[in-house]
Amino acid sequence: MSVRLPIATEAFAPPPPVDVAGEVLRVGDLATRTAKTVRALHLYEELGLLLPIERSKGGYRLYAASAVLRVKWISRLQDLGFSLPDIRAILQAWEGSPRASDANARIREIYAQKLRDTDEQLRRLSELRHELDRSVEYLSTCNVCDPERLISACPQCDRHCGDAVPEMVAGLHNARHPHPPPT
Repeated sequence: MSVRLPIATEAFAPPPPVDVAGEVLRVGDLATRTAKTVRALHLYEELGLLLPIERSKGGYRLYAASAVLRVKWISRLQDLGFSLPDIRAILQAWEGSPRASDANARIREIYAQKLRDTDEQLRRLSELRHELDRSVEYLSTCNVCDPERLISACPQCDRHCGDAVPEMVAGLHNARHPHPPPT
C-alpha cells in the first residue's frame, strides 16, 4: 500500500525569509505580537501609518520586525489621546520636514504640549480623587442613620456636626427642591 504525501501549499510553506534588520512578520503575527486586530493593522496601513515591506506570493502583507515598535508607538499616542488622523499629521510633519532639526523641533513641540495637557489632566484627576475620597468617608458615616429616616432629610443631616458636604454628595439632592419639605 502506497502512502501519498500532501502537496505543499502556501499555508504549509516555510516562513518568509528574514530581512537584514530582523525577521519578517505576516500581518497575523504582527497582530499577535502587538495585541491589535488584523483590521486595526489594515486601517493603520490605509492611513499611511504602517507600511508592509512587501507581499508574499500568496498575497500576505509582510512587515519588518520594526513594525512592532511602530504599532506600539501608535498605541502609546492613542493612549495619550491622539486620534489616528492626529498621528498621521505627526508622521507627515516628521517626514515632510526638510531637515532633521526641523522635524525634531516640531515633534518636541507636539510632545511638550501633550505633556502640559497631561499634567493638567493629572491635576484635575487628583482633585477628583480627593473629592471622591471625602465623599466615601462622608457617606460611610451615613450607615448609622435610622432606617426610617427620609432621604429628603439628608441635606440637613445633624450627624456630621457642621462638616461641609462634599460636592459629589451634595449634588445627589434634588435640585428642583433646594429646600426639602420639613419632616
